[in-house]
Amino acid sequence: MTGIVDGRVAVVTGAGRGIGRAHALAFATGGAAVVVNDIGVGLDGSGRDATSAKGPAQQVVDEIVAAGGRAVANTDDVADWAGARSLIDCAVDTFGRLDVLVNNAGFLRDRMLFTMGEAEWDAVIRVHLKGHFAPLRHAAEHWRAEAKAGRTPDARVINTSSGAGLLGSIGQGNYAAAKAGIAALTVNAAAELSRYGVTVNAIAPAARTRMTEATFADDMAAPATGFDAMAPENVAPLVVWLGSAESAGVTGRVFEVDGGRVSVAQGWRHGPVRDKGARWDPAELGPVVRELLAEAPAPEPVYGA
Repeated sequence: MTGIVDGRVAVVTGAGRGIGRAHALAFATGGAAVVVNDIGVGLDGSGRDATSAKGPAQQVVDEIVAAGGRAVANTDDVADWAGARSLIDCAVDTFGRLDVLVNNAGFLRDRMLFTMGEAEWDAVIRVHLKGHFAPLRHAAEHWRAEAKAGRTPDARVINTSSGAGLLGSIGQGNYAAAKAGIAALTVNAAAELSRYGVTVNAIAPAARTRMTEATFADDMAAPATGFDAMAPENVAPLVVWLGSAESAGVTGRVFEVDGGRVSVAQGWRHGPVRDKGARWDPAELGPVVRELLAEAPAPEPVYGA
């Protein structure tokens, strides 16, 4: 197995199924050694996988090894501080280095805001937002130490945001908030880590997975012939490219990707402005705000609205 990431070492979280599995297989096909991380829980983060004597991470590792690649399974909880450190150590201890971190793990507990409980909020924020931060933090510490030792990395982080995080999604306030946080964390980390040879980007993917069965209910069946636009394998090529040496200089960006489509999300930007040069009186601001809104582009609609 050789390709665009030949010789690199990649960690992929949530890699037992769906998009994460497609990432892990694509990195292996491209020549990378892969740490396949998956704790093996249900769609809502509860329970354990009971479909096989082997967990989902080991099943993916077996696929990679059978095809001639290199991989190791890891079942650490990425949102646990010690677990995230153990995951990064797993890559370095097993393969001698770490070049790519793909943060992908997550689950859903959807509810409207007026019925969402504290536990549903905390669980989703934890697995998505802390589950990105904790591995990123320990990987960043490793790469910073390498740079200070004179071995400047050519390292990559690819985070997983969502259209829900970029535009909002009805019934997914916890998920949208977490994914928006991931997009902001991506931009911030890119600025902080560039001096150490690390680029940080994010994707906002759409594909057929356990998490999207309800969202894409009308699109779940793959066509009998032709291109399957909802296949999770469509997302992986961009992630592998972002994990390669070829993507040097691309950092702090969020890419939307689905089917054969790739786009760069624009994000928050400074818009029209009025500066009085003094404090505004509330009664003055009605016409000012209306002028600003008239000059600004209309916002994209929230998903499901």
